[in-house]
Amino acid sequence: MKIIVPMAGRGSRLRPHTLTVPKPLIPVAGQPIVHRLVKDIAKVLNQPIDEIAFILGDPAFFGDDVVESLTALATDLGAKASIYRQDQPLGTGHAIMCAKDSLSGPAVIAYADTLIRADFNLDPEADAVIWVKQVDQPEAFGVVKLNDKNEIVELVEKPKDFVSDLAVIGIYYFKDVNVLKQELQIVLDNNIINGGEYQINDGIKGMMAKGKVFKTGEVEEWMDCGNKAVTVETNTRMLGFLQADGEEQMIAASVTLENSKIIKPCFIGENVSLKNATIGPNVSIGNNCTITDTTIKNSLIQTNSVIKNANLDEAMIGNHVHYDGNFKTISIGDYSVLA
Repeated sequence: MKIIVPMAGRGSRLRPHTLTVPKPLIPVAGQPIVHRLVKDIAKVLNQPIDEIAFILGDPAFFGDDVVESLTALATDLGAKASIYRQDQPLGTGHAIMCAKDSLSGPAVIAYADTLIRADFNLDPEADAVIWVKQVDQPEAFGVVKLNDKNEIVELVEKPKDFVSDLAVIGIYYFKDVNVLKQELQIVLDNNIINGGEYQINDGIKGMMAKGKVFKTGEVEEWMDCGNKAVTVETNTRMLGFLQADGEEQMIAASVTLENSKIIKPCFIGENVSLKNATIGPNVSIGNNCTITDTTIKNSLIQTNSVIKNANLDEAMIGNHVHYDGNFKTISIGDYSVLA
């Protein structure tokens, strides 16, 4: 089994946090989004992962440190890491075809801007599976249309009239991903463009037209990381899941407390110093932070930051930030100083 991870986007909706760090490497509940996504998929697939292919963007942004991080992730899972580049933002279908040398055999394709809790028991009768989530406002999503056999027969983007309430979440399984590759090559060769880009949906529609059977996969939880507000919410939900799962080592042994308390669930990384602070619930703090005379809840703090005299709720603070102030709900990017 292979996992294909397109992740070349710049994450503009999550700025300023993605000005220096690619969105898939933003930590949520103590781990980068893409690390947590890939590990969760590998955990529930119940079969060996041979290769993980990552499609990255501009090397000036997705540099050697990103490649090293992703290679280590694949190696830890016993898989080969393959790195590809999408030099231009030409769409989901184009991104997948940038990894065409890896498009053979069974594969999961997962876009690295969401986290999930899902059932990955694969239907042996299906040529492909698309994971979906029931939503309240289907007109805001791409949805699937089913026949009386519960097979997917159509993909509809943001339908004005009701088609179904099953939204596509961006995770797919193909029994032989080479079939998708052939259809996407037709899309590229014939310059089939929707929304100004080459889309995976057009390759999938080509497969459906040739009789390939698509089934739905069930998702228990679908957590977005598209902007600051939903990323903070996703951090809260993920901490709750980890606590319920009995996840250990959510608070590093090297954390020092002076007249401070931690209200779980929280993730607190290595070498964090807390003085006259109340942390939690639902807070993630990265390594090497110093927090003084501060209360924080429902927030996400990255690494190497110094925070003083703050009362934070639903805040997101980047790396190497110095913050001394009385704002409550804030979003501060890397290397910022507010004092």
